[in-house]
Amino acid sequence: MSSREVVALNVGGVRFVTLASTLLRFPESRLARMLSSDAREAALPNGELFVDRDGTLFGYILDFLRTLQISLPPDFSDYQRLQREAEFYGLSPLADLLKQEHLLKPRPELLEVRFSLQERQAFFRIFGSCSTTVETLAEQITVFSGQQSGQSWNSLFPSHKPLVPLPLERPSHHDVVFQCGTDYSAGDQFVARYVSIKPDNRKLINGTNVLGLLLDTLLRDGFRLTSTRTVSSEEKVECYSLERMQKPAGITI
Repeated sequence: MSSREVVALNVGGVRFVTLASTLLRFPESRLARMLSSDAREAALPNGELFVDRDGTLFGYILDFLRTLQISLPPDFSDYQRLQREAEFYGLSPLADLLKQEHLLKPRPELLEVRFSLQERQAFFRIFGSCSTTVETLAEQITVFSGQQSGQSWNSLFPSHKPLVPLPLERPSHHDVVFQCGTDYSAGDQFVARYVSIKPDNRKLINGTNVLGLLLDTLLRDGFRLTSTRTVSSEEKVECYSLERMQKPAGITI
């Protein structure tokens, strides 16, 4: 059989179509042997090769043969059954990998938001177990600073005076620190800090509003709120813990 020939398989009643070269990826496998002439008795009258195995799980087997990667959905749980299927088809590299379930299972990603409201200023510190997530979040957050006068710190909108973007504090790859609100400088002048979080275009100065927008952004990104607690009642520090399941990257054989 030519490696470019199209092959139709019926696995447990589920039909698959692929190239012969895909099934020949591992020459010693059962699938490769099925393409030999002496295995044609397994063919159905319509020419499909029949395999009396689980058709749903074979979809993962075929994806592995096409890409040499194993990437399973977050809610997948049939590791032992898929391992048995891999052993049946003679795909020992895949079977050996499936024995190490911890490499393939989704793992929780943790994020902690600390919020402190002191007079006219609000302070934020975000810590995450995944540095890439923290980096992406830092790129979404912009703090603007400007001199204001005669304006309430609770105003949701900045004045028409130009605002200057400020760099966020990054104590480490896993956390980011910023603040918003006002701080009096001289007379009726004060320094105002506004926060904008993409994709929202508003510039917010009220700490409670910024906290609400931040948590809403994280919830939309797949996180769920797991707990809230007061870290320090004297300093009024509130802590919001969030979690999401992080799908592992596809592992290449």
